Amino acid sequence: MSWRVVIISRRCKLEYRLGYLVCRGEEVKKVFLPEIDTLLVESTGVAMTAALLCELVKNKVNVVFCDEKHSPLSQLIALNGRHDASGCLRRQIAWREEAKQRAWAQIVRLKILRQSALLAAVGLSQAARLEQYAAEVVPGDETNREGHAAKVYFNALFGLPFKRGDNTFLNGALNYGYAVLLSAFNRELVTEGVNTHLGIAHKNEFNAFNFSCDLMEPFRILVDRFVFQTGQELTADYKHALCDLLNQKVRIGGEMTTVLSAVGIYCRSVLDAVETDAPEKIVCYEL
Repeated sequence: MSWRVVIISRRCKLEYRLGYLVCRGEEVKKVFLPEIDTLLVESTGVAMTAALLCELVKNKVNVVFCDEKHSPLSQLIALNGRHDASGCLRRQIAWREEAKQRAWAQIVRLKILRQSALLAAVGLSQAARLEQYAAEVVPGDETNREGHAAKVYFNALFGLPFKRGDNTFLNGALNYGYAVLLSAFNRELVTEGVNTHLGIAHKNEFNAFNFSCDLMEPFRILVDRFVFQTGQELTADYKHALCDLLNQKVRIGGEMTTVLSAVGIYCRSVLDAVETDAPEKIVCYEL
């Protein structure tokens, strides 16, 4: 089972040799390829062989490339995540709209409840209001409880002056963590044969990962908690710690596992919930 998060932050050459990822820089280091879950190429001075890229795809490694500012920019994803991808796409297109809207309502409810749990854990009274918002969510979230909850939540957690979109450390850290998290959802959904363009609530025509953005919503709180508890400067070490959130242990379905494994369990439960129009089947981690 893959579990390593490997970060390449310096100029080097990466190649494939006898089942290993080989990093040739100031030193030569090797990592057994089947152990790697995520490879984050943080430096633009990295050269990679085509043979390695092919093996990374074959082993379903989540490969994320950063730009010159060391922020996640792109991802290496297989053209077909499974042998019956076209059949999966036809089933996805045939999903009933009512089933999708009920599943989305449950996703929003789970997100708000985890926001509430975080506020309660840090002693903020707004947690009770979020619990009320969660109880008011309707199919499709037509009353926008998610938006109302987000405003209360972020203002409570980071202060009234905080605004998403401002050029601040907080937003930079959140965006970095969300990008790494999104890559895990992209990889998981492609592996399940799902088309990530076709979202339920997210329908931006310029976003290739609308469905991933839908599903990752409850998991954003893991990034929020980390940013709230740690750091004031977006250093390389801080970014590496954000990446390591994927290896953090969480409880899901009564068992402890990594966030990476929890993403897989959760995604499969959402797909099953939509297929069978049973939103109560969605299984999410406990904060």
